[in-house]
Amino acid sequence: MRIIKMGAAVFAAVLLQACSAEVGSQAWCQQLEKKDKSEWSATEAGDYAKHCIFGDVKTD
Repeated sequence: MRIIKMGAAVFAAVLLQACSAEVGSQAWCQQLEKKDKSEWSATEAGDYAKHCIFGDVKTD
């Protein structure tokens, strides 16, 4: 039973990861703009500056 619960948790994590936009994509920039800046991590702030402000936005 424990293995099934672990498998379900891993599946849920993978499923949620698939729903998030790729860092640096236009969708990711828009998602971050909607998020309160006080909730941004240092990595998110740096990536936002690099991709969304300075124009290195990934297009698919």
